[in-house]
Amino acid sequence: MNQSTDSQSVATYEYLPIGQSIILGLQHVFAMFGATVLAPLLMGFDPNLAILLSGISTLLFFVLTGGRIPSYLGSSFAFIGVVIAATGYTGTGLNPNLATAMSGIIACGLIYALIGGIVLFTGTHWIEKMMPPVVTGAIVMIIGLNLAPATVSSVVKTQFEMLMALFTIVSIGTVAVFTSGLLQRLLLLIGLIVSFLVYVFLANGLGYGVPVDFSRVSQAAWFGLPQFHQPQFDSTSILLIAPIALILVAENLGHIKAVSGMTGEHLTPYLGRAFIADGICTSLSGSVGGPGMTTYAENIGVMAATRIYSTLIFVIAAAIAIVLGLSPKFGAIISIIPGAILGGASIVVFGLITVAGAKIWINHQVDFNNNKNLIIAAATLILGAGNFAFHIGTFDLGGIGTATFAAILLNAFFNLKK
Repeated sequence: MNQSTDSQSVATYEYLPIGQSIILGLQHVFAMFGATVLAPLLMGFDPNLAILLSGISTLLFFVLTGGRIPSYLGSSFAFIGVVIAATGYTGTGLNPNLATAMSGIIACGLIYALIGGIVLFTGTHWIEKMMPPVVTGAIVMIIGLNLAPATVSSVVKTQFEMLMALFTIVSIGTVAVFTSGLLQRLLLLIGLIVSFLVYVFLANGLGYGVPVDFSRVSQAAWFGLPQFHQPQFDSTSILLIAPIALILVAENLGHIKAVSGMTGEHLTPYLGRAFIADGICTSLSGSVGGPGMTTYAENIGVMAATRIYSTLIFVIAAAIAIVLGLSPKFGAIISIIPGAILGGASIVVFGLITVAGAKIWINHQVDFNNNKNLIIAAATLILGAGNFAFHIGTFDLGGIGTATFAAILLNAFFNLKK
């Protein structure tokens, strides 16, 4: 592995001086930070543990893919809807049914890894045929749409909370529209910080809302292990959460294709290993109380902006994340974020997920004059948004799972016309 001398770009197998590498690694930590912290908060998981596991997972991904794919693994938003549905989480504090959700996340990771093993021997053609853009776009959209009713109802409590939720939306939007570069990539993090400061001023200073309790931050230690949890087998959670493996496959496939296009390197032969690695990391995370893992588009965006693709940068980013995850004081700071602010951020995040699905349709020029595409999209969106849960005896598949399988099966059935 050689030090890069090309001022235009740095290839995956090249590296930079240690000082520059640390700064670039820190930038990748900032890029993933907002989403990786927000996802576990919305599911009632420990964000400290999620950050720690994101670092460990990124290192494991690096090893299992032979250091060939530049990717950061963080908390997946695809799990939020099904975890909330499986556990009945109300959006406050630690999820009391975390143990049952863990069994579903573990199962999801194992299925994901199994798909990776099949891809390793058969290639990706069958996946792309099973999940064309009309299917993947619809599946991604329903993740956001399915969560919309619960998200909005969580912030419609007091007038002050409603206004703070709306202010959070405007704050995040302002960063997204009126800034550029790294600031723009940190829109969630900066928007949350600004909204938090305004909340403290209005609630703690002027008494308009429930004040933020800073005592837990001062009492927390600087270093220490986060709390680990033991999974509890629950068939309902497994049936609800395991199908998310299909969404992760589509997501990872798109990410690696994007990275391949940016780097000019042929990374398709590593897809099977990437799926296996991501699946193992998801099961590992779920087995100790963490969220499911996925490759992060935010970090792909950083690579696109910097043209630095060195995989060693991600090793450094992972090490920084592990250090943060081992700080209870860091976790305490995250835990005092008011629910109204998290609710406002959730509205933005779930809306962005929904729009990302529509963007897949646009980018691939999905033809909605074709009745096959029209029916697949129409049925999938309403099944998911309406939370059409499928019940047969003890078999219980939530709205996202039902819509996911409906999209795949309808596509397979309509393809019989060919």
